Amino acid sequence: MGGSTFGERFAVTTFGESHGGALGVVIDGCPARIELSEADVQADLDRRRPGQSRLVTQRDEADRVSIHSGVFEGLTLGTPIGMTVANTDARPGAYADMVDLYRPSHADYTTEAKYGIRSWQGGGRASARETVGRVAAGAVARKMLAAAGAEVLGWVSAVRDIVAEVDPAEVTREAVEAHPTRCPDPAAAARIAEAIEAVRRDGDSVGGVVTCVSRGVPPGLGEPVFDKLDAELARAVMSLPAAKGIEIGSGFAGTLMTGRTHNDEFAPGPHGRPVVLTNRSGGIQGGISNGADIVLRVAFKPTATIASQQRTVTRQGEPTVLAARGRHDPCVLPRAVPMVEAMVCLVLADHLLRQQTTQLAPGSSPRA
Repeated sequence: MGGSTFGERFAVTTFGESHGGALGVVIDGCPARIELSEADVQADLDRRRPGQSRLVTQRDEADRVSIHSGVFEGLTLGTPIGMTVANTDARPGAYADMVDLYRPSHADYTTEAKYGIRSWQGGGRASARETVGRVAAGAVARKMLAAAGAEVLGWVSAVRDIVAEVDPAEVTREAVEAHPTRCPDPAAAARIAEAIEAVRRDGDSVGGVVTCVSRGVPPGLGEPVFDKLDAELARAVMSLPAAKGIEIGSGFAGTLMTGRTHNDEFAPGPHGRPVVLTNRSGGIQGGISNGADIVLRVAFKPTATIASQQRTVTRQGEPTVLAARGRHDPCVLPRAVPMVEAMVCLVLADHLLRQQTTQLAPGSSPRA
């Protein structure tokens, strides 16, 4: 049985279901002597948690994290780090009507087809609530990356046809967190909030795009041919609930260019390292980071659970209709931002550790 562990050197295993007793994560491979506290992890969990604004689900979960192992006197020990978050506002009774039917565009049918059993209370492991463990682990990876001088920052760049104007090189955490949409373009943020409120009132939902930039990533990360950095990032973010597409750098827009306009040119930089001038590759060339900002965009579908009636079938194959009850996000985008950041942090942390064993001879790095 697999599918709940991610990473090679920085290995993360999540556990727990949407309406179970708790969710959690075990991290194996985190280096020793990194400063880490529950407050460090809580900061990211607070950005992911439900009930933080009118624009998201009103499930009332504080998502308070407890660190059970791997940390002593504020420093990581180099041993497995175990963390849990209790489910305190689970209401499985809200799903009683869904025991014998399959919700449209959910994992209900596919999970049952795979295992012959499913947790019908909120979708079990398929619920976005599972990402509690990922975000907690991502907060630890973020601390490790910060020690290496790297920063990962995401924001909502589009909801439906509303597209924000944001410069990935200049955007700040303060600007992202200034509005509950997590869109740092004030004009677009206001329109996005109105759009989300409108679909909520209509019993519907809406999707959009999260953009994420990673700054200060050293060149050389990535393991060709099958573990290319862009391939690993794609695998990571596409494992998130509701994620349906990814672009890195110019993405699909690059198909409209020629090689002359698309190629990234270099200029001399400090310490003998070249500087990328245009960065249409999104900071990755040949599956290896080149030192420029890594820029990716993740498309998220509209939330599958809506209050409008939709056709489906029962487990016995009989036709029926469903208008979902309960507390659900009319748009996953604001809460998806820390989820995307977490997965990017996990990939970069893992490859940072893998790179440390690539060149063992002192001074073997080109232009060291």
